[in-house]
Amino acid sequence: MLQFLKALQTSVLAKVAGLFFLTLLLCIPLAEIDSINNARGESQREAAQELAATYASSQTMIGPLLLVPYVERWMEPLRDAQGKVIGQEQRSKEMVHAVFPDKLHIEGSMTPQERYRGIFKIPFYTLNATLTGGFTAFDPKVLPHSENDSKIEFKAPFIAFNVSDLRGLDGSPALVMGGEALRFKQRVPGLADNAWFADGIHAPVTGAALAAWQANTPLTFEMKLGLVGQDTLAIAPIADDTTAHLTSPWAHPSFGGRFLAAQRNVTPQGFDAQWRISSLVTSAREQVRAGLSGRVDGNDAAAVATASSARPQRNLGPLQTFDVSLAQPINVYSMSTRAGKYGMLFIGLVLMAAFMFELFRKLRLHPIQYGLVGLSIALFFLLLLALSEKFAFWIAYAAAASASVALLAVYFSAVLGGWKRGLSFGAFIALLYGALYGLLASESNALLLGALLIFGMLATLMLVTRKVDWYALSRRAEPTAPVAQGA
Repeated sequence: MLQFLKALQTSVLAKVAGLFFLTLLLCIPLAEIDSINNARGESQREAAQELAATYASSQTMIGPLLLVPYVERWMEPLRDAQGKVIGQEQRSKEMVHAVFPDKLHIEGSMTPQERYRGIFKIPFYTLNATLTGGFTAFDPKVLPHSENDSKIEFKAPFIAFNVSDLRGLDGSPALVMGGEALRFKQRVPGLADNAWFADGIHAPVTGAALAAWQANTPLTFEMKLGLVGQDTLAIAPIADDTTAHLTSPWAHPSFGGRFLAAQRNVTPQGFDAQWRISSLVTSAREQVRAGLSGRVDGNDAAAVATASSARPQRNLGPLQTFDVSLAQPINVYSMSTRAGKYGMLFIGLVLMAAFMFELFRKLRLHPIQYGLVGLSIALFFLLLLALSEKFAFWIAYAAAASASVALLAVYFSAVLGGWKRGLSFGAFIALLYGALYGLLASESNALLLGALLIFGMLATLMLVTRKVDWYALSRRAEPTAPVAQGA
């Protein structure tokens, strides 16, 4: 051990190997800080799940559409034990036919709101929307007969509508159809529990609307909807032509789903987005229809998922929707995780700079001093995580970086034997922190900037040491300048 310590004092190669080992050793506190960050991020996700369970979750909206229940009746031969026909038996089955709007337009505004669970802030929205559209005249001949010589008896139709979390409904939607105000009720009647719209709401078609329907004339509707949801709103385009126009003062939207917005304008004051989707390019209606048929005859109930979960429907895949989310502009835990990924590189660059001071100023730094410097850099990432939970990320970053730079500048003023040296070292650390913030702020260019930073540091090191006689330094028994005292 004494020989190893002596080698560290006299051999440049041994000291470089020792610094490399120290850098690897400092990965332990970096890993612990990263585990803390992951735990806090998981706690944030749990807080979002708790609010979803107790308040409202993300919303998927389907409808409105017109469901026409009917009974198909037919006669079947009644046979005895020998298979001889001894009479006729009447059979029947109840079915539902879905009539989708020929046009559906959604005009709405999303007002953001924030709710807290402990220290965590979770984004929600309140949607105030008007849904307008219409249904073409109904032709009873479009209904296929599943049995020979069967007769179809129609029942009163009703409007079906569903969102994935009915707790988010802000009062009862107001629906006017064919000049008649229709009233919504809970659960769609006569549907299996595992089917589309089974847990939704329905409005029986009555009065003038029913008379117009029975007269086989087109029907128009207008529906006022208030809806609260967490983070994401998804809408299924079920009409022949579905259009939507959504606005919000939220300046950080995330557009997703199967169909992106045809037009969108995002400014610091909010966003304005429009969608135009034809039934020719989406299978949303086939997905809904598959769910309806599966729940009626019961033959494929296991393959039919609820509308609220938007799980695969038979082989049609997940429900096709267009989505908009109120994304958080900066997720402090993801930003802290990204910053921590540069921790080892950051520590290596700082220790390299300290070694360069020792090499060219002919000073002697103790391994403990290197270790304290490395720990101070690791502590920066913990301080950044703690401060970012209380303040805006850029404020937390500036405060943590300033504290780290000040600490290292004061420390190296004593270690390197002068304030100028300490301040110059602190300026180098400040430059590194500035470069790291640039990497974090420019996510799309992070790889390029990181590669340029590493290349620049390596090029600087190679240029500065291009005339150094490393063998001569290794043969040096001890430094010629006075030994610097650690603070």
